[in-house]
Amino acid sequence: MKFELGRCLLQKRLDERGMGREELARALLYKPERIVDYMENKRIMPLQVAISVADTIGCQVRDLYELIEAGSGPT
Repeated sequence: MKFELGRCLLQKRLDERGMGREELARALLYKPERIVDYMENKRIMPLQVAISVADTIGCQVRDLYELIEAGSGPT
């Protein structure tokens, strides 16, 4: 089955863990603006970044984005 990435769910995941974007940025040594770019879908996280983010906040990589089955609408 083929999937496409929908919107970024990072803010939702951070909210679930009571963590802020600045805290995540510090933990990953990224600028907060980069985290905001991911959250606002201005950038898609490269796989290595997604792995680091998921590991840091305790979720799976696939939990960071909506997954849309190719050829269908949003889930």
